[in-house]
Amino acid sequence: MSLLELQDVTASYGQGSVLHGISLSLAEHGATGILGANGAGKTTTLRAISGTVRTTGRILFDGRDISGLGPDRTARLGIAHVPEGRGTLPQLSVRENLLVGAYQRRDRKQIATDVDYCLDLFPQLQQRIASHAAALSGGEQQMLAVARAFMAKPRLMLLDEASLGLAPSTARHVYEAVRRLRRETGLSMLVVEQNAVLAFSVVEHVTVLETGRVTVEGRTDELMGMDSVRRAYLGG
Repeated sequence: MSLLELQDVTASYGQGSVLHGISLSLAEHGATGILGANGAGKTTTLRAISGTVRTTGRILFDGRDISGLGPDRTARLGIAHVPEGRGTLPQLSVRENLLVGAYQRRDRKQIATDVDYCLDLFPQLQQRIASHAAALSGGEQQMLAVARAFMAKPRLMLLDEASLGLAPSTARHVYEAVRRLRRETGLSMLVVEQNAVLAFSVVEHVTVLETGRVTVEGRTDELMGMDSVRRAYLGG
């Protein structure tokens, strides 16, 4: 059984429809990338899953219909959302942000171990452990957002435009850590990313959206072999 399934999902903001009946599935321990131009519905797809936008259709997580549950309840079920724009808590320190990520947990010893793991995953954060998040660079804030989401010990991470606004070298460092996180923990991921090269380095399956509809989907190696995908997203 898939960990996540979207079945004919629509989503709208006010009177404006953004998703028009999309369907996709994600296997346990799998990673799927969502590609598309600006306005295609990528971010809205993640918001639909985490319950921050009005939807119709069915969204199943581990077999349970979570449509309309809202962000607090979906988070408690094991879905961590790293939104576009990072969403760190600017007046809290790096360590405090990490501990806020674990606020629903009670396994204090393991929390301390996971903080150490995050600091090993992102050594830059170790150097800034007492700094307010507002004082971090954009790349450091993105690293902190990913680490804080991991501290919730989710089964699924929704990662939205992690490279946005970052220098290419910084974006590569972030995605190297994301690849390591997947490899070492088996965390399932749904990755929205404009930089298809970075997305393809993490995911095994890709879904392409155009104006709120699924137009292409398949294994990463299959899509990399498609001329239309290479031209649109890989510069080839």
